[in-house]
Amino acid sequence: MRGRLRRRLALALPVPVIGLVSLLASGHLLMPLDQVVTIEAKMASKRDFFEDPEVQRLLLKHGIRVHITRMGSREIANQEVEGYDVVFPSGQPAADLITRERAKAGRPALTYRPFVSPIVLGTYRAYAEALRANDKTADLQQGQAVGGDPLYYTLDMREFLKLTEDSKRWEDIGIKNHGARNGNKILAQTSDICQANSAGTYLGLVASVAYENDVPNDLEEAEKRARAIKPWLIEQGLPASEKAETYFSPDGPGISPISVIYEHQYLAHQIRHQAAEGKPDTERVLLYPDARFVTEPQLVALTKDGERLGELVSKDPELQQRAVELGFRPRDATADSTSDRLAKYLEDRHIQVPVTSADDTKAVLPRLSLLERMIQIIGDCPPLQKEPG
Repeated sequence: MRGRLRRRLALALPVPVIGLVSLLASGHLLMPLDQVVTIEAKMASKRDFFEDPEVQRLLLKHGIRVHITRMGSREIANQEVEGYDVVFPSGQPAADLITRERAKAGRPALTYRPFVSPIVLGTYRAYAEALRANDKTADLQQGQAVGGDPLYYTLDMREFLKLTEDSKRWEDIGIKNHGARNGNKILAQTSDICQANSAGTYLGLVASVAYENDVPNDLEEAEKRARAIKPWLIEQGLPASEKAETYFSPDGPGISPISVIYEHQYLAHQIRHQAAEGKPDTERVLLYPDARFVTEPQLVALTKDGERLGELVSKDPELQQRAVELGFRPRDATADSTSDRLAKYLEDRHIQVPVTSADDTKAVLPRLSLLERMIQIIGDCPPLQKEPG
């Protein structure tokens, strides 16, 4: 009897021990459950960061769990925020609209900018090389070796938009010479412009290039310009809620040869690919517009718990490091600039590092009310319930 009892205890003992180890590893036993605060959040594409299991574990160490309601940036700006601790649209226009509304109501909100991620055009090597062969509409980014498998190109936006304006098709610029067949019109496809910050930002980029980096000064001029560039932006077929999902899918080249995405989405893909395959994905490449626009996502804290989350993601070393591992460019907590940690992280993993020159022309967005009107015209979007300033 004693022997059987000892054997049963020996078999049963590892189960709770293994469970305890698992809970400790996940962070669930680092503090009592009644000390864990659930933060309610509305987030756009930067939810990638908060949905990462390692980020969730790190936040739990600080007694925070984030429950995310997913929606586009414009949708976030258009809805009530009562009952939420934070909102995190992907770009500055939506965040500005929210903070202005709060300020008017006498309830100012704090904002945090933990990291940045440039707007880029994700494409495939055949299409990038076809553009490169077309009078260098695209060219190798500075520092990318000729003859290898470069991942990054600089796109001459003026020449690219001229191809779209002239209704040129991929077959017109010799896509067959690069191993692909495509008779569709040359253009960049975006997520739904009525919802996504990336689409609205690309609209602003196109308008900026088309009008010599000059923004409209009044509503009449904004409407005129929106109607002029609308054909360049609406011939992309049905808009998708998240263009990056299409770009990284096996059917991506046939559905969307060029997709407007964020840099961190591409770099996170390359980091995962390198870890799994021992090499980068050399078929997918990035086009960096020569007139660039770096999105500045702002986490808007609406409560004290939201402020605590904003402080953590902006200053906690472990969370900042995890942002690097997910392809973001974290802001230096001691300076108003992006950190160079991302470049070092990529170099250490033998992944090519993109170059963003401070000398590049920067696209300028129209002021919020004019940009919103241009979005409405180009996307046939319903007006915002809140009035932009």
